[in-house]
Amino acid sequence: MTGMHRSVRGGVTAAQGFRAAGTACGIKKNGAPDLALIASDTPASAAAVFTTNRVVAAPIVWTRKVLRRPEMRGVIVNSGNANACTGDQGLIDAQTMADVTARALGTKADDIAVASTGVIGQPLPAPRIVQAVPRLARRLSRTGSTQAARAIMTTDTTPKSRAVEFSMGGKQVRIGGIAKGSGMIHPNMATMLAFITTDAAISPPLLKKGLKDAVDRSFHRITVDGDTSTNDMVLILANGASSATIHEKNRKSSGFQDALNAVCLDLAQAMVMDGEGATKFVTVRVENARDEKTALTVAKKIAQSSLVKTALFGEDANWGRILSAAGTAGVPIRPESVDIYFDRVQLVKGSILRGDDQEKRATRILQNRSLTITVDLNLGSASSEVYTSDLSLDYVRINADYRS
Repeated sequence: MTGMHRSVRGGVTAAQGFRAAGTACGIKKNGAPDLALIASDTPASAAAVFTTNRVVAAPIVWTRKVLRRPEMRGVIVNSGNANACTGDQGLIDAQTMADVTARALGTKADDIAVASTGVIGQPLPAPRIVQAVPRLARRLSRTGSTQAARAIMTTDTTPKSRAVEFSMGGKQVRIGGIAKGSGMIHPNMATMLAFITTDAAISPPLLKKGLKDAVDRSFHRITVDGDTSTNDMVLILANGASSATIHEKNRKSSGFQDALNAVCLDLAQAMVMDGEGATKFVTVRVENARDEKTALTVAKKIAQSSLVKTALFGEDANWGRILSAAGTAGVPIRPESVDIYFDRVQLVKGSILRGDDQEKRATRILQNRSLTITVDLNLGSASSEVYTSDLSLDYVRINADYRS
């Protein structure tokens, strides 16, 4: 139990009226699953947040267009090929994916979102997708979330799934999701896809507002390597099957926003935990800043520092790199007021090492899989945190071999 909600099984199919499936259609050379479908039994409100990269893939162009309409029936997703930087043919292929999926579901192409992830700049083998979609649609089921989660993976080592349930006016409401992402992860959308469903009834504008709030506190606060992709998308569908209605006045008080925040944060943290070659999951927390924006800016700067991240991999309590990164965040700080903690061990007070014993204790903490680095600015009362991983030798190997 977390707040007003509790965890449930089912991922993207936990909510009533949603089905999913995954299959292999031959995009990936190793024969792994590479095509997923998530569908609502009835028309659903839809909203999305997209990459901030100015170079966007064809599926993003298509999905932005169809989101101008108030309702949607589902999303077709392929992995192994980004369908990015593929010219006019890429746009045709994205629409083809929507067309064939719509026919299989008995609806219109404008009711279907499209997402892709994988290698950039290679033509999409659309005929393989066209051939596989009818079979995929027949496999749709209330237990298909895991198969869909596996089918959207690229360099991920594990599928990512989360679902929660809360009560509202005597009705049970569920929110669930799946995601992929482990490299090219950076705030303001990462190399990631996330698909979320809920059986609450909520208008598209309010759904988008709720999604933005959740993304700002989750997917926008993770970083693995500082790169942002061409294909990033977080899409949410709300079909109203629970008969519970979310309004502006009850979006937060009902527990809906807290539940959506929890699903997004868990999926985001799972990406960092599965960061390419990562051996550490690190929460970078900045406390007692003048305002939340300052705290977040400093936290991001520390979390994105390659020198900090390599020190984490080396299990080196190199607090000087942390302090240096904080000093380059472009916001006012007083070095003589900065304290640094590794978990509960205070390593630095007023930018001065507290002693060799504290450094030894901090070094032992670095041997853990998860830890928190806290930087106390002692300038105010605001705080924020960002989630990151270390930068390992395996990260270089994975990305050096990615296309081979």
